[in-house]
Amino acid sequence: MKLLVTGATGKLGSKVVETLLKTVPAEQVVISVRNPEKAEGFKKRGIEVRHGDFDHPETLDTAFVGIDRLLLISADGDNETRIRQHTDAVAAAERARVKFIAYTSLGNASESKMFLAPPHRAAEEAILKTGIPYSFLRNNWYLENEISSIQGVLAGAPWITSAGSGKVGWALQQEYAEAAAAVLSGSGHENTIYELSGQPLTQDELVAALSTVLGKEVPVQHVDDVTYAEVIKNAGVPEFIIPMLVDIQKGIREGALEIESNDFEKLLGRSLTPINEALSSIVKGIS
Repeated sequence: MKLLVTGATGKLGSKVVETLLKTVPAEQVVISVRNPEKAEGFKKRGIEVRHGDFDHPETLDTAFVGIDRLLLISADGDNETRIRQHTDAVAAAERARVKFIAYTSLGNASESKMFLAPPHRAAEEAILKTGIPYSFLRNNWYLENEISSIQGVLAGAPWITSAGSGKVGWALQQEYAEAAAAVLSGSGHENTIYELSGQPLTQDELVAALSTVLGKEVPVQHVDDVTYAEVIKNAGVPEFIIPMLVDIQKGIREGALEIESNDFEKLLGRSLTPINEALSSIVKGIS
């Protein structure tokens, strides 16, 4: 049984591989990476490293040969690029006769109006068309996505948001990785959709938990999208990223990530890390 993880030198991918190695022999784990030189550490531990570049589908044909179960980690980039990359990767998996595809998607991807949803919807549809058994891991939101805001708070700034009372199902990236590893290496996950969401919280609720962790009151400033864009621009966020961050706030405000689910607990066999404890680990990691 050969298990392959794409993007294995990325933040999520590397955590998935490390989790797999706790229960799966290294010789059963294969990784596909854009730059094999960055995967020397994994290679030294007995993992087969293959060159697989989503921008060059022919490399994926080679990377996916002989693979039984594939974890396709969604790529980065603009929507048009990601749609092309994801559909090309799925086509390569079909040509290689991969027997199972797990894909890291977005919460409620098939219905979501969030601007991030189209590449995930396209990937899910492409996988369904192949007829290959699948599992869609619909990841809600990494708590690590809030590191820059937490750093701002630690520097004395208020928490600024235009997400209003919209809720987010935050969880640690490590827990998303553990869920992915459980599906890739486990059984009984064929043709499943897992909505991986922590307990949905508003920005105010998250910041209240952060205040408890820090032992000080953290002020929250609710602003409109225009003001939010101005604030993050003044904070030094690159111009090309600003519209994306504003759209994320808008999506949260409109309820795109307010998803109630116990799928995480099903896959992990335990409760998620409580939000205060999770925030404490983030703070310790950056302070």
